[in-house]
Amino acid sequence: MLRYTLQRVVALLLTLFIIISLSFFVVRMMPGSPIDNPKLPEDIKKALEDKYHLNDPLIVQYGYFIKDFIKLDPGVSMKVRPKMGVFEYIKLKLPITMQLNVFALILIIPLGMILGIIAALRKNRFSDHFISFWVILFISVPSFVFASVMQYFLSFKWGWFPLTLNIGDGISWAKFYSMILPILALSFGGIATVTRYVRAELCEALNSEYMLLARAKGLTNVQATVRHAIRNSFIPLANIIIPMFTGLIFGSLVVEKIFAIPGMGGAMVTSINAHDHSLTIGILFFYSLISLSSILLVDLSYGIIDPRIRIGGRK
Repeated sequence: MLRYTLQRVVALLLTLFIIISLSFFVVRMMPGSPIDNPKLPEDIKKALEDKYHLNDPLIVQYGYFIKDFIKLDPGVSMKVRPKMGVFEYIKLKLPITMQLNVFALILIIPLGMILGIIAALRKNRFSDHFISFWVILFISVPSFVFASVMQYFLSFKWGWFPLTLNIGDGISWAKFYSMILPILALSFGGIATVTRYVRAELCEALNSEYMLLARAKGLTNVQATVRHAIRNSFIPLANIIIPMFTGLIFGSLVVEKIFAIPGMGGAMVTSINAHDHSLTIGILFFYSLISLSSILLVDLSYGIIDPRIRIGGRK
């Protein structure tokens, strides 16, 4: 297990290196420059180019970039927040995005499990068809469509919720109340995904041979379902619940813009439009790290959830 974990961590670091390298070349070859402000005098532009090596060949710039990035110094923002460090800027924007996605995940997991269990236990009945209809709808429609529709009707037309986020430090009721619509917009797709997985796995477990054995040993239908079928049907959920957090973060890119949430999503779009190369690469590094870490957690979680699974065994 230790050897397997070390191999996966090394693979993660290698993948991160490749992603960051590709991000550097793609971002630097995009049209525009971080110092393309026409108001800057030519001597100031020349000094900035010399300082940040922008007038050097691309491969030389890459060498300076990798040398600094290995030292965990991705540079400073040059246009969005001039002279502010990239990691410092991410640290400033990260809390609100994390709050939004954690609240969405807290809503997704229990509600998706409950609806999936109800649909499986009442298979081919009205409640199953009703839940399945909403599951198909929530999976098919993107989160930003729900965000736009809810913002228009629930906020603009009826005035039930604020149009934008209530900015404030910490968590207050007013701030949480203004986050309800973006949380719901991010949650619908995840709830539908968990519901579908739980229903499929539980339906298969209820018709398995070990359920017949459990009833033959004297367990009631409810006891056999709770002790065996439901527990076994939750094992495959590790494959979707952990990466779901990554999906929520990526999905919040557009939702944050719709509700004017000053989080990572808005920072990503702003940095690209402003040609702030260092900030763009730093944010891409953050998203890549979150995504790859979730994949690593999924791989390692199988042996914890199901002791029968052995990871990295001897050859």
